[in-house]
Amino acid sequence: MRLKGKKVVSLVHHDFEDLELWYPILRLREEGAIVHLVGEKAEEEYIGKYGVPAKSDYAYGDINGEDYDAILVPGGWAPDKIRRFPEVISLVQYFEENKKPIGQICHAGWVLISAKILQGKKVTSTPGIKDDMENAGATWFDEPVVVDGHLVSSRRPPDLPDYLREFIKVIEQK
Repeated sequence: MRLKGKKVVSLVHHDFEDLELWYPILRLREEGAIVHLVGEKAEEEYIGKYGVPAKSDYAYGDINGEDYDAILVPGGWAPDKIRRFPEVISLVQYFEENKKPIGQICHAGWVLISAKILQGKKVTSTPGIKDDMENAGATWFDEPVVVDGHLVSSRRPPDLPDYLREFIKVIEQK
């Protein structure tokens, strides 16, 4: 239980990539972390791209970054919705300013772009948003996982084992 006592926010909205939401949550819980799903509304059921549901514990505006050790942004089409909420942008910026672990996979980079935290960062993502990431000032790599300090990024579902192995290490070090 390497993460016993650690608290992690996992953002959620409709059309999340099912594996990119649930695999990280389950792995972190296996390591002893408390993971809260946070969506537009508290106790709302959100449906993934392939029909897997996820029920939020809290609404975006209900939580405080000071209460958490790390944040996860899932992929799929959900990031395009998630990034439209000022509370989410502020939360991601808080994690960046305080050098708390930020995990992002696939299209999740859109949320970090909207939070304007990628200037000078090394990242990966789905190749489909490579240009977006680079236009936001990041250096993009086509690798399963890229770790740049407290920021851990990954490309797609087949990379999940590498992504979580590195994300767990980064949380352990904080």
